[in-house]
Amino acid sequence: MQIKKLPIEFLTARPILQTIENAGYEAYFVGGSVRDTILNDEIHDVDIATSAYPSEVKALFPRTVDTGIKHGTVMILSGSNQYEVTTFRTESGYQDFRRPDKVTFVRSLTEDLKRRDFTVNALALKEDGTVVDLFNGLQDLQYHILRAVGKPEERFHEDALRMMRAIRFASKLDFAIEATTETAIKHHAELLEKIAVERILVEFEKMMMGQNPVKGIHYFIDTGLYAYCPQLQGQSKALSELLNLHPDVRLINETQVWLLLCRSLKLSAVKSHSFLKAWKTSNELIAAVNNGLKLFEAIDQGTVSEKILFQTGKTVLTDAMAVLNAISAPVNTSELLARYEALPIKDSHELRLNGGDLLQRRITTPGPKLGKILAKLLNDVLTGKVKNSKSELLLEAKRIASKN
Repeated sequence: MQIKKLPIEFLTARPILQTIENAGYEAYFVGGSVRDTILNDEIHDVDIATSAYPSEVKALFPRTVDTGIKHGTVMILSGSNQYEVTTFRTESGYQDFRRPDKVTFVRSLTEDLKRRDFTVNALALKEDGTVVDLFNGLQDLQYHILRAVGKPEERFHEDALRMMRAIRFASKLDFAIEATTETAIKHHAELLEKIAVERILVEFEKMMMGQNPVKGIHYFIDTGLYAYCPQLQGQSKALSELLNLHPDVRLINETQVWLLLCRSLKLSAVKSHSFLKAWKTSNELIAAVNNGLKLFEAIDQGTVSEKILFQTGKTVLTDAMAVLNAISAPVNTSELLARYEALPIKDSHELRLNGGDLLQRRITTPGPKLGKILAKLLNDVLTGKVKNSKSELLLEAKRIASKN
């Protein structure tokens, strides 16, 4: 197969391959960029593999950086672009089920492609657009099949994270996992415990944000991988609720992913904190999910106030509404968004009176009372009891202070 019209990303990088080839070595585009080009998907990073050893690559280009020299990777700086060029290699001795104990540089493309995870990712592309397919990856692309290169047991023992990558690609590409590959995942799911949570987190989030998350979730449950993820053991029934997601659902960010998962697991805002900590998510994400779950609790209780909408904020509110639409919840999300937009202020800094104003006019003194007055003023503005004007807020503040 030859790709007649190469994407601009490849055209820009062609001089790199040509320079290496003109020196007598082999060079190819490899990995996901080749796969995505054939699928007419947007490509991201352009990776290059070569028969030239790192020292030989560096001798060909004036500007290079040793980004992963131990593993054969040299970054070539070309104008404003950067390209990672990696020497063909073999790997062995994966004692931690993640990284090879030994890397050996080789001159053979075949040996290099043998160590890759799935056939659709083991394609190489010459600078003239000719596709090199040694493991029937083109056929698997045609039939939307995800198949491990060689023996799947070996691939998963080399890198147990590949099992999560399998279900991530099933969701991202809307592919079916080939039976032997799926069986190997089931048999070796416990190896996922050897992998750092942070790496599992990335694959899980990408799976949930794929074009067919329900397919990914199905494999996540069916293979048993879920049981080796933080605090999900014994949660297959709750996770199965995610199989009923609206078919057109597309989660677009991490907040939506974790709001949806916490909602399905019936976690309260309080309990979500330890759950998300176990997954090692960021404090910013934990705060966003916490606010979203508080909103869900108010919706469930029929107590969604202007204060709740204000505290939730536009960004989290939008994410929460997307999650409710995804699970086809009987909630008028448009009405909630309209109520938010109708709020007189959407940020506490928009309140036209602050603590300094109260202290300057000696309405109160520093301490808890000051905070209580400001909180009451904010709530009164949100509910329309008081207009957000400095004069009216001062009058109301004096009245509140006189009562306490």
